[in-house]
Amino acid sequence: MASTPRAGPRWTYTRGLHELGDGVFAYLQPDGGWGWSNAGLLADEAGARALLVDTLFDLKLTAEMLETMRRAVPAARSIDTVVNTHANGDHCWGNELVKDAEIIATRRSAEEMEELPPRKVAALAKAARVSKRLGRPGALLGRLLGTLGLRTLADVTRSADFLLEAFGGFDFDGITLTPPTRTFDDRLELAVGERRVELLEVGPAHTRGDLLVHVPGSRVVFTGDILFVDSHPIVWAGPVSNWIDACARIVELDVDVIVPGHGPITDKDGVRRVQRYLEHLRDEARARFDAGMSVEEAARDISLEAFSGWGEAERVIVNVDTLYREFTGDRSPRDTVALFARMAALARA
Repeated sequence: MASTPRAGPRWTYTRGLHELGDGVFAYLQPDGGWGWSNAGLLADEAGARALLVDTLFDLKLTAEMLETMRRAVPAARSIDTVVNTHANGDHCWGNELVKDAEIIATRRSAEEMEELPPRKVAALAKAARVSKRLGRPGALLGRLLGTLGLRTLADVTRSADFLLEAFGGFDFDGITLTPPTRTFDDRLELAVGERRVELLEVGPAHTRGDLLVHVPGSRVVFTGDILFVDSHPIVWAGPVSNWIDACARIVELDVDVIVPGHGPITDKDGVRRVQRYLEHLRDEARARFDAGMSVEEAARDISLEAFSGWGEAERVIVNVDTLYREFTGDRSPRDTVALFARMAALARA
């Protein structure tokens, strides 16, 4: 049915739509850093319908992507199925632009999407801009807010520069959270024309409900944020062991072409590099936990030389914090804004 892509990555990492095989496409957004995610498109043979893998972080970016797809692929004018690989906004906040389609995610993802709505992130972005405009008085205000117990505002103030560098290029105003209309657990099989598509739940890992979109006939898999290529992954949920298992599961699939959630198209060697990173961090964090180091001490002490070319190294502090919580059995809710403040401090250092 579909042509088989050649083995190994062979696509230039440029913004826009890239055909992976007959009717299978990846939409890439360099440089793959904070918020710059990838998406995918599967078209049927008759050009009558299509499945979209993920929307983008804001409405403008999603509209540009959809227009690009519709110009290049007639079936993209009839997207009747959308799959969200997980709950992070850069993979689902454009859903309202395809709200007439059936939107599918894991049950855990659907639950998690409700916890951090776009309006909250828009408010945090505005607070960060105000703090940055204030300059030094803003920093002083942050310390004052901390002493008054207004920790979230204090964390936003302390991390304003970092937050704006990471997210200042996106427009979160006016986004309506559009949740999935269909959910599942473990595994779901779909058809796009005669093309078989497998949705495989592998979370909790990066988030609570990560899934893979496997297209067996084309030997392609879209991994969502189970894969970050050329940048540090970030373990919001864990356990890390599940993420390592998810990497092993991808390697076991009969695929040649692997589209990560962020970064260039890769192959199984790219998956193994992420797996080695997670195993290295797990082992190094455990040794420092046993030695009585704090999360901050461990994050600064662990050698990342083998991954020195990867971006967003500040994410290591979230990853170590997740591992420490695993070691202690701590399942209490996490303060995302506080984690960004800790990453900002590490990035400055």
